[in-house]
Amino acid sequence: MTNIPKLETPNGEKKVLLHSCCAPCSGDLMQRMTDSGIDFTIFFYNPNIHPLKEYEIRKNENKRFADKLGKEYVDGDYDVQDWFSRAKGMEFEPERGKRCTMCFDMRFERTALYAKENGFKLFTSSLGISRWKNMNQINECGLRAASHYDGVEYWTYNWRKHGGGARMYEIAKKEKFYKQEYCGCIYSLRDSNEWREKNGRPKIKICEEFYEG
Repeated sequence: MTNIPKLETPNGEKKVLLHSCCAPCSGDLMQRMTDSGIDFTIFFYNPNIHPLKEYEIRKNENKRFADKLGKEYVDGDYDVQDWFSRAKGMEFEPERGKRCTMCFDMRFERTALYAKENGFKLFTSSLGISRWKNMNQINECGLRAASHYDGVEYWTYNWRKHGGGARMYEIAKKEKFYKQEYCGCIYSLRDSNEWREKNGRPKIKICEEFYEG
């Protein structure tokens, strides 16, 4: 991790609540914050992930890396029924559409609430590092959630800068993180498998493929 600029947080905050969607996406953020001397806590709240077996392995992989770095890890609720209730009527929305906005809002609202209740003035998320995501959409959701709580700010840093996207894959391979093959929700799994079938590829096998050491 040489020649990578140290992170500078808004207002010089040294304590950050990091909403993590998974270990592969958050690995670079966690490493950069550690190297920059930022005291951060992982907040894993992702009730969108389906099925439960997939949720558990993504959660455990994230905790494994947090433990390795000696960082606090908070396990949020898996209130999947609430997520399904909110997604009703949006089952066939495209990736980056209204359903994704709902999903980000739900996760960031809970993250912002935890930040407010536990003395964090700043929170951010690993969601924006993926090239498959719309960073503006994610930042808008983060800022909206933060606006509901006085004294809480969402950090809109572009985690793809300075080679962050490439290091994300490097760290995932080095740490042998579980290689997830779809965004997470039941609808992204459905759409991914439909694409695979049309292109002559086998369907996704939940929790069976890992990075080779």
